[in-house]
Amino acid sequence: EVQLVESGGGLVQPGGSLRLSCAASGFAFRLLSMSWVRQAPGKGLEWVSLINSGGGTTNYADSVKGRFTISRDNAKNTLYLQMSSLRPEDTAVYYCVIGRGSPQGQGTQVTVSS
Repeated sequence: EVQLVESGGGLVQPGGSLRLSCAASGFAFRLLSMSWVRQAPGKGLEWVSLINSGGGTTNYADSVKGRFTISRDNAKNTLYLQMSSLRPEDTAVYYCVIGRGSPQGQGTQVTVSS
């Protein structure tokens, strides 16, 4: 059974940082590209970032480029998203997905507010 468990969200002030984690199991994590997507209140899903299977290639949405960094540890079956210079518009539920697929986990809430 595929499981993706996100964690690390919380309440942070504008300009702050958070590191999200996604623990993966039930599939060959090391062989697949992975993405982070997010859903802000009242809005649709927005793709945030993608990393290839080996971790050597990454892509970012323009809205987060230069502020977010995606990474992975294939030995630990874990995906990460380091978020810096957070803005109120980054407030959303963040999900990790396989490739550019759909969310399967519960997600982790990130709220950026003073």
